[in-house]
Order: sequence, then structure tokens, then C-alpha cells
Amino acid sequence: MSDAIATYFNHLIYGYYPYLVGTVFLVGSLLRYDHGQFTWKTGSSQMLSSRNMRLASNLFHIGIIVIFFGHLFGMLTPHWVYGAFLHAGTKQLIAIVVGGIAGAMCVVGGAMLFYRRLTNPRVRASSSGMDTAILGLIVFQAALGMITIIFSLGHMDGEMMLTLSSWAQSIVFFSGGAAEYMAEVSWIYKLHIFIGLTIILLFPFSRLVHVWSVPFGYIARRYQLVRRRG
Repeated sequence: MSDAIATYFNHLIYGYYPYLVGTVFLVGSLLRYDHGQFTWKTGSSQMLSSRNMRLASNLFHIGIIVIFFGHLFGMLTPHWVYGAFLHAGTKQLIAIVVGGIAGAMCVVGGAMLFYRRLTNPRVRASSSGMDTAILGLIVFQAALGMITIIFSLGHMDGEMMLTLSSWAQSIVFFSGGAAEYMAEVSWIYKLHIFIGLTIILLFPFSRLVHVWSVPFGYIARRYQLVRRRG
């Protein structure tokens, strides 16, 4: 591939694609909520088959929640916020340890759920093609994230993490020139980011929309009053 073509695709995927993804994510979620509220659910299949369901579900959900917030704060927190008391290499080490544990939980739990969805006739019959595809894609993405750890161990100075963070912050804060940060990044990180963006793109068309309905209100709800019959 010539340098001109490589530069073109680098700008297309890591400069423009994120904004297409963000637009589809936001507009698609709003339209899904407005026109398809009956599909705004998790589509739980536990009552169809509960074998190992709790273990798999807990591993998958805890793992993916830790990964999500780890990426959110790790990638979008400017270096100057923590640079005075936390070296970039130390932050990368923390990310490797915490992300490795959470990634392993997500891969194991997700693989169990994916296998169950493929092999259990009742669960498979109640699942859409998108349900199966998005779960498989998430498991693949988590496994890919585990592989990036191996690459990260080869350069523990934190420079690669700072480069990827600069790209993410440039996209989110509209700083411009985001694709330039990705020009010399290893293919494994590029693939990991591309798959992650694609999962976000497919978000409104899958059961993942149920995360918008997290019942935070239950935390501050009043106690229910239960009275005996007279």
C-alpha cells in the first residue's frame, strides 16, 4: 500500500469515522427510543436456561463495566491532571493490571454467554442475528484488548498510552488533527480502536440500548411500606 493510500485510510478511519459513529450512536439511540420503546430491553433469556447463567453474566458485566470506565477516564483525562504525581509508565502498569483482570473476566463470561447463545436451542430461537453478532464482537474485542497488553509490555514508558489518549481527546474535544496521532501506531491498537468504534456504531441497532435504562433511581428511592392485612 502506497503512503498516499495509507494516509487516506488513516484519516478516513481515525479522523472522520469516529464522528460518523458518534452521530449514528446519538441519533440512532434517540430514534430507537422514540419509535421502538418496546424493543428497549435487555431481552433476558435466563428463564429459558439458567445453567451457569449467573456466573457468566456476572463475569461479563463486571468485566465490561470496569473496562468501559477504565477506558473512559484513562483515555479522556489530560496528562496534566495527573502528571505531577503519577508517571505515565505507572499509569500504564495500573491499566495493564486492572484491564487485564477485567478483560479476562469479560472474555470468559462473554464466551460462556456466546457459547450458550449458539448451542442452546431455546436461547438461540429467542435471539436475533444482531444479538449474537454484537455479543461475539464484544468478546472478540475484549480478547483483542488482552493481546494489546502483550504489545504494551514491550514499551512501559507510557508513550503509546499518551499517544492513544491524545487521539481520543482530540476526537472528543474537537481539537483537530486526530488522525495524525495514529499514523505511526501499531496495527494491533488500530484494529482494537476500529472494532471498538464499530461496536459503538452498532449500539442503537442492538440490545445494548438497555444500558441507557440503568435504574439509578433505585439508589435514592424511598422504602416501600408493606402492611399486613387486618
